[in-house]
Amino acid sequence: MSPEYLALIMAGLLVVGLFMGHPLAFVLGGTAVLGAFIAGKPMVLGIVVNRIFGEVLDNFTLIAIPLFILMARFLSDSDVTDKMFEALRLLMARVRGGLALAVVLISILLAATTGIIGASITVTGVMAMRPMLRYGYDKRLTSGVIAASGCLGILIPPSIMLILMASYSPLSVGELFAGALVPGVMLGLMYALYVLLVARFRPDLAPAVQLEERISTQALYLMLLVEAAPPLLLILGVLGTMLAGVATATEASAVGVLLALLIVIVRGKFRWRTFFGAIYETGRTSAMILFIVVGATAFTGVFNITGGLAAVQSLMRGLDMEPWLLLTVMMFIIFILGCFLDWTGIVLLSFPIFLPLVQELGISMLWFIILMAVVLQTSFLTPPFGYALFYMRAIAPPEVRMADIIVGVVPFIFIIVFMSLVLAFFPDLATWLPERLYGQ
Repeated sequence: MSPEYLALIMAGLLVVGLFMGHPLAFVLGGTAVLGAFIAGKPMVLGIVVNRIFGEVLDNFTLIAIPLFILMARFLSDSDVTDKMFEALRLLMARVRGGLALAVVLISILLAATTGIIGASITVTGVMAMRPMLRYGYDKRLTSGVIAASGCLGILIPPSIMLILMASYSPLSVGELFAGALVPGVMLGLMYALYVLLVARFRPDLAPAVQLEERISTQALYLMLLVEAAPPLLLILGVLGTMLAGVATATEASAVGVLLALLIVIVRGKFRWRTFFGAIYETGRTSAMILFIVVGATAFTGVFNITGGLAAVQSLMRGLDMEPWLLLTVMMFIIFILGCFLDWTGIVLLSFPIFLPLVQELGISMLWFIILMAVVLQTSFLTPPFGYALFYMRAIAPPEVRMADIIVGVVPFIFIIVFMSLVLAFFPDLATWLPERLYGQ
């Protein structure tokens, strides 16, 4: 069988398996096994197994993933974000749309300390959704700002997505963290600007907080300083040691776990039950991610050995496009894949195809990966399989319908696309800081 036909068959099996509702990890692994037998080369599965144990499970960079997840769980157990949101909510009382702005700001801080989308959306949603609706905020604006801001965790360091990207690219975790920092914060600020514009031109959608809830600015600043100190210390301990070159990603993640645990203890929130619960949830989440990594490694291994990977790359080279147009096609493919796959599957399936082409074109690998990371923000927001939509549906009150949530995230999808264009025209936003820190 020709590699072209095999590529079509494996892609078709992947789509059918996903639409049947099977878990992505098992769909990828099952498609790899079927593809090997259809190609008449079942022996390639032995090579794939060796690759899994020799390249994936021996990759020490991946150790940072469960450690950062555990750090996020400890920080969540400390309840520090609840107090911070309350302080920001009262501080923004003098600004129309202040509650939505507080959601964006707390989400940026959560992204810099957790990097887990489900945790960020759940925490901010539980804290902010009902108060925003009670004060008369529009259901769609409320849903959209919580869902989109919560997704910043896969872009703003420390991001487990960037760690996985680094392990499958020639770049280090530190370089990707430095490259994503400015675009990630800029995207969050664009969300905040959108909220301000909505509050300015449609004040009925984002009303102000009642006067009786306002307290002195001095007390608010003191409250915010006290509550912000622990997460800021955590950010400095993790990102500071990495960007300064003092620690690797794995070492920095271990520092983060220790600091987060100390925050829990100092705040008097340590309980053995929650401690073991955090370890259990960390193990479950890490296992889910690594199952997908193993399944995707099997899929791409069979796809590569049987010639499918070379066939797809030859097809893209044969398009004879200008580099900017080929990059546009790549980003469009990433966007469409985001409607059906999560970021883990997209990264592991697209990197073996796209990165060699990017290298041939002489394009900055760092800039391309950060651009792809920005576009992947949409994978959580685009139906039918946007995970943020389902997280929101799980925590939303009955009066907020799924249609309200989907319509609410649409403006933020356009903001992400706009940020992607800004990054495309100004690559220095992604490359300037890594060049200063690492001389790349």
